[in-house]
Amino acid sequence: MDQSVEITLYSDISEISENEWNACACPEVADGARAFDPFTTHRFLAALEQSGSVGPGTGWDARHLVARLGGQVIGVAPLYVKSHSQGEYVFDHGWADAFHRAGGRYYPKLQAAVPFTPVAGRRLLVLPGLEQAARGALLSGMAQIAEGAGVSSIHMTFCTAEEMKAAEALGWLGRTGQQFHWFNRDYADFDGFLAELSSRKRKALRKERARAQEFGGEIVQLTGDQIQPEHWDAFWTFYQDTGARKWGTPYLSRAFFDLLHEMREDVLLVLALRDGRPVAGALNLIGREALFGRYWGCIEDHPFLHFELCYHQAVDYAIAHKLQRVEAGAQGDHKLARGYLPVPTYSAHWIAHPGLKQAVADYLEAERAAVDEDIEILTEMGPFRARAEP
Repeated sequence: MDQSVEITLYSDISEISENEWNACACPEVADGARAFDPFTTHRFLAALEQSGSVGPGTGWDARHLVARLGGQVIGVAPLYVKSHSQGEYVFDHGWADAFHRAGGRYYPKLQAAVPFTPVAGRRLLVLPGLEQAARGALLSGMAQIAEGAGVSSIHMTFCTAEEMKAAEALGWLGRTGQQFHWFNRDYADFDGFLAELSSRKRKALRKERARAQEFGGEIVQLTGDQIQPEHWDAFWTFYQDTGARKWGTPYLSRAFFDLLHEMREDVLLVLALRDGRPVAGALNLIGREALFGRYWGCIEDHPFLHFELCYHQAVDYAIAHKLQRVEAGAQGDHKLARGYLPVPTYSAHWIAHPGLKQAVADYLEAERAAVDEDIEILTEMGPFRARAEP
């Protein structure tokens, strides 16, 4: 690491100036528009900490990195000490189990990520014009901290391809995965999107949307001041139900949604109302170029309502607001039939133990080939007519 660059760790993001953090994380907001990535903004990460969703007792203890050159902040990175592998969506449970069986100690580890958020984006948040110096300083700083603390590994998850390559150049291991994203080809409306699908898929989606509307109520899209506190009460009930079934215990606290209300201009809440009462909902965050689907839940089961609220309504919103894409979260081959195509995701992993590092490297090589093949096959199986393939 360049000795002229100073690295500092902070256990609370409130100790870091919001302006200095955002100058690295989202310099584009200086023109008054939205951030490209709402999840790495100071206020979103602060909401996770202030709400108790991360911090003592959660297994996510903040150790945010700040790089300074001549006293100026040139780079920051959201970093956490982890005592488990929950809420990451890039699974390393098998690595942990194997290391424990061999007598090693996998936890604690370091995680450079946005907690509970499988959204790809920059993890090395650097000041424009100083990318190379700041990125290298942050990566080297993480490794030095890990070595000094005796942790087993560092995991930079859902990073960019460029960040993964920069980490690989320093001896980290690169990993690829996949997600499903919907891409806007300047569609005028949902029918314009459907026109690019094969006839069979087009008819299936029209039928699916019609069936979803039979739940006996209305579907509304709410943003900004249209979102009222009682809507968060309803969504909290939905989120608890989904979280309990998927993870056992919901990751986010109720207080987080109260703090999210303060950023409601960047929120799209899609609710299914029956007799004026919310019975299901989907939560999205709005970026400058993309809509990010995050959570869904319901208190009543209705055919196809999940697909309508999470996927089709998101496409409607993206088209109406000329967003480039919809990112619908982790996993889910069922998204393919609804026009969401597979795209690669990236992560980088620093592993201290030579034996574990070699074993993981061998595994990742085989996994990468399988992921590449899977993306190719799934793209070919997509619902688009041949002449409309991207």
